Amino acid sequence: MTIPLLLALQDAAPAPAIVPADTAWMLVSTALVLLMTPALAFFYGGLVRNKNSLNTMMMSFVALGVVGVTWAVAAYSLALAEGGPLLGGLGYLGLNGVGTEAKGTIPHVLFMAYQGTFAIITAALISGAVVERMRFGPYVAFIVLWTLFVYAPVAHWVWGGGWLMSRGVLDFAGGTVVHINAGVSALVAALVLGSRKDYGRQAVLPHNVPFTLLGAGLLWFGWFGFNGGSALAANELAALAFTNTFLAPMATLVVWTLIDYFRTGRATAVGAATGIVVGLVAITPAAGFVSPSGALLLGAIAALPSYFVIALRSRTRIDDSLDVFAGHGIGGLTGALLTGVLAQKVWNSAGNDGLLYGNPGQLGVQALGAVSSAVYAGLMTFVILKALGLVMSLRAVPRVEGVGMDVSQHGEEAYASGEGSILVHPEAPLILEPLPTLTPHAASR
Repeated sequence: MTIPLLLALQDAAPAPAIVPADTAWMLVSTALVLLMTPALAFFYGGLVRNKNSLNTMMMSFVALGVVGVTWAVAAYSLALAEGGPLLGGLGYLGLNGVGTEAKGTIPHVLFMAYQGTFAIITAALISGAVVERMRFGPYVAFIVLWTLFVYAPVAHWVWGGGWLMSRGVLDFAGGTVVHINAGVSALVAALVLGSRKDYGRQAVLPHNVPFTLLGAGLLWFGWFGFNGGSALAANELAALAFTNTFLAPMATLVVWTLIDYFRTGRATAVGAATGIVVGLVAITPAAGFVSPSGALLLGAIAALPSYFVIALRSRTRIDDSLDVFAGHGIGGLTGALLTGVLAQKVWNSAGNDGLLYGNPGQLGVQALGAVSSAVYAGLMTFVILKALGLVMSLRAVPRVEGVGMDVSQHGEEAYASGEGSILVHPEAPLILEPLPTLTPHAASR
């Protein structure tokens, strides 16, 4: 995303000129962040059962369309147009006034597109809490409304000149706006929908762990644009954020794997993939504010709370299916608070010092941003889902859930068995009987 204070300084400069090098870096960064949503589809898709894998992946892919359009038409203006302390104005509605003029040192249209990639993946993250049971149509309606009424306002608070920005909250690339926002919303969505019919009754195992590893690797690759691009320029700040994105997940991966090994005697692949993502989440708010050694420390610490929240959640009836809250909500909270501890103004003059460098008040400011955003996101998610539930059924009936969401929601299977084990007719949503077999007859002369 943006560095609010740096962006404000850029916007205040007289008649800024577009810098080709900055534009080139931001073009690449925009493509990298857009790639993260298909990467998320693979990460999530491998963790579910094969009968739900297409539906799970489609929940990410559909966000590329509906959230992207919502962003361009209205949410960009509500988030980042000039407005009040709580919400942006309507100046950019329908991309009015968004052209090739300079926004900082890059074209305005590119700035809008880059910000849009963040809105897309943030909405898609929530799907991990409701997979294998939420109907596709209501899910699409939910992420559109959520983008307008949750993501856009919180983005304005922190990045668009809103009340949290004015209080000095540091969020370099989205620890609060993206991860706490999505993580808390995911937890509320899981509670509203209820658990899967098989949850707690039988083992629900990942069907394709290599997909999950591939997704984690692609997410890490895309995250260099996520954090490095948030400098909005090809400069030393981008290099700092890039390097911290390189280092922090390494530390988280090492600590996570060690915890796994000492607790269970095994170093799991799913654990390694999860540790990488948690490290990326945690460094996101701090990437442009802490030193490389601080990034290593932050990444190592971040493994602990997320790991043990996952372990605790698995013993409850809360079916946050893919642990979005533990990974993104807790990871984002850890990163946001540690930013208030480890930040150093010597690394970013547009930031502030943290607790360890003589400014304990920054930790309180970070806590204010995290808590206020979490409360708002949770309440609004509850309201949106309950309102949708009044006009449509949010989740599949147990029979359809048992057959799988791929066939019932999309009329397709990820993995065909034989020559088509399930037939879907347009006039009949779901037919469970197998195709009739053909009886061979002797050829007549």
